[in-house]
Amino acid sequence: MKIINQTDNQYIKPFLRWAGGKTWLIKHLSNIKKGKFNNYHEAFLGGASTYFYLQPTGHAYLSDLNGDLIETYQAIKQNAKQVIKKLETFQNTETDYYRIRSSIFETPSERAARFIYLNQTSFNGIYRVNLKGMYNVPFGFRTKDFLDRENLISAQKALKNTTLKQGDFYGVLDNVKEGDLVFLDPPYTVSHNLNGFIKYNEKIFSLEDQIRLSKLIDELKNVGAYYILTNAAHKTIETIFDKGDKQFEFKRANLIGGINAERSQTSEFVFTNADL
Repeated sequence: MKIINQTDNQYIKPFLRWAGGKTWLIKHLSNIKKGKFNNYHEAFLGGASTYFYLQPTGHAYLSDLNGDLIETYQAIKQNAKQVIKKLETFQNTETDYYRIRSSIFETPSERAARFIYLNQTSFNGIYRVNLKGMYNVPFGFRTKDFLDRENLISAQKALKNTTLKQGDFYGVLDNVKEGDLVFLDPPYTVSHNLNGFIKYNEKIFSLEDQIRLSKLIDELKNVGAYYILTNAAHKTIETIFDKGDKQFEFKRANLIGGINAERSQTSEFVFTNADL
């Protein structure tokens, strides 16, 4: 997998806000950009900041359990201009927000536009649905423009050589081969710095899921693949994922939380058998 050599100005920004996004990590991936890997795999795609930064020239297999998210990436890959055309009909107002939030759209491009719009104009960009599967995050009163046409077109080009799939993270084994690179950024289970949003994620990604993820890494190593795992800096996580590989601890700003959450520093682990 050869990585496209690009300047910071050419970096494609994630077009989605995503809790736990890894924009903070990319400045530490310069060795990965220069590395020689075969294909690229990402099992918890989210905002795709790592993929957009690396832009591997080999084939990329990108997946996530969130079907609406994957459909949005597929729509951008297939016809970003059509998604943009629908986004241009939306307004960043409280009235429009709740109208669009409660609306049902028929085509993938329209649903993708809705997904991007709600993500960019909602409170904190949190993805949350009720028991009926309906998005229920309140309006965010953001003033930032929710539509970046040029960036969406760039994202379409970057997604050209990808296979996008909705599914469990263990599905990465379907395509991974020796010499491939696998990036794993699961929802964090345990809280670090008492972050309330992490407690919400315990329902999404359990401790048992973390143990399954550890077993997946064992299988990836048996295949001869490289992996990079990010996770909360917590003793339980350290115990589960200690495989004798490289381990780093990074501090970053804590940007996601409720009304009373502290916007402070939080620590995250990175485990890898690659040259970070």
